[in-house]
Amino acid sequence: MNNNKNIRLLLLIASLGYFVDIYDLILFSIVRVPSLKALGLSGDTLTQTGINLLNLQMLGMLLGGIVWGMLGDKKGRLSVLFGTILLYSIANIANGMVSNLPQYYILRFIAGFGLAGELGVGITLISEVMSKESRGYGTTLVSCIGIVGAVVGFFVADLFDWRTAYYVGGGMGLLLLILRVSVAESGMFANMKHATVVRGSFIRLLNNRKNFAKYIKCILIGVPIWYIIGILVTLAPELAKALNISGTVIGGKAVMFHYIGASTGALITGIISQKLRSRKKALILALTGLIIMLIWLFLATGVSNVMFYTILLLLGIPNGYWSVFVTMASEQFGTNMRATVTTTAPNFVRGTIVVVTTLFNYLKTGSLGFIGAATIIGVIVIGLAFYATINSEETFDKELDYLEE
Repeated sequence: MNNNKNIRLLLLIASLGYFVDIYDLILFSIVRVPSLKALGLSGDTLTQTGINLLNLQMLGMLLGGIVWGMLGDKKGRLSVLFGTILLYSIANIANGMVSNLPQYYILRFIAGFGLAGELGVGITLISEVMSKESRGYGTTLVSCIGIVGAVVGFFVADLFDWRTAYYVGGGMGLLLLILRVSVAESGMFANMKHATVVRGSFIRLLNNRKNFAKYIKCILIGVPIWYIIGILVTLAPELAKALNISGTVIGGKAVMFHYIGASTGALITGIISQKLRSRKKALILALTGLIIMLIWLFLATGVSNVMFYTILLLLGIPNGYWSVFVTMASEQFGTNMRATVTTTAPNFVRGTIVVVTTLFNYLKTGSLGFIGAATIIGVIVIGLAFYATINSEETFDKELDYLEE
């Protein structure tokens, strides 16, 4: 296949894969209440069951990230792209057919496990087939289009019942599977297959001091994104109450507006990274923007719900640095470890939400309240992200055709 044609097709497929990823992540948050009510739950039981289902989904993504990442380095990028979307599609269609809670638990775990390889392996492929000068544009496009999946998820869930919304997600996955038949494997991976080097070893990320330090810094850079999504956006109605916002704040709308901003921010941050020829400078600018917007948000006492939604949308712009974060993680490691890192790092970032929300719940029960607890956690995670960014390698012009010994 013509190389340019293959790259265009790969960009389309990776973008749609991430679109499906975000669609499903946000969809469950939106349909959580109606789906559990349909299964006969109510009150505190409904709330706690929703948390348990979300935690199972995130556990599936954590484990899936490790498995799919290792397979991507051992068996090939394409085999993982086929496996992840097929498993996700079947699981999501089955999610629309659940008739009891045990089925729901199992299928949310499987759906999370299946989705876990989508973004990381797609970014790995793009990083390896595009030139070092242009790969940042490619990963930016993937992130920008993918994040729109959250907006589509909101409208689908608003227009149809929760079962149909799951069917739509599974159907999109199956259509994407057909497109993937024409994609070619990464040349870097093909050249590596005959090398006598360890491939896809997650343990080597943990027991090698240099690799472990690089890996942890990759994760720390991304944590503020999910601190904002998990606490400030997901709990927007509670945040609005703490700020005495006038008018009703709906959680689904808060998510939609924030992700509109994040999609725009993904494009802006990616372009800045390319123009400045620096991943680190773009990330520092984004983190600085987060600080400014968070100060505005926490001081927005008594504003209208329209202004509150506007602030969340604008907060999404600096919070859209996900594409640069994932690209930089992919560029930090050699071909024999790249898919493992690029797939596990985003999923571990998502998984930190369990730690962040646990700490938040502990802090806010005291005199700190919602705003005080959110402020302290924000200072910690953004401070660590600044430290990790400043002390990471600049990777913009880095040649990626090498192996980790």
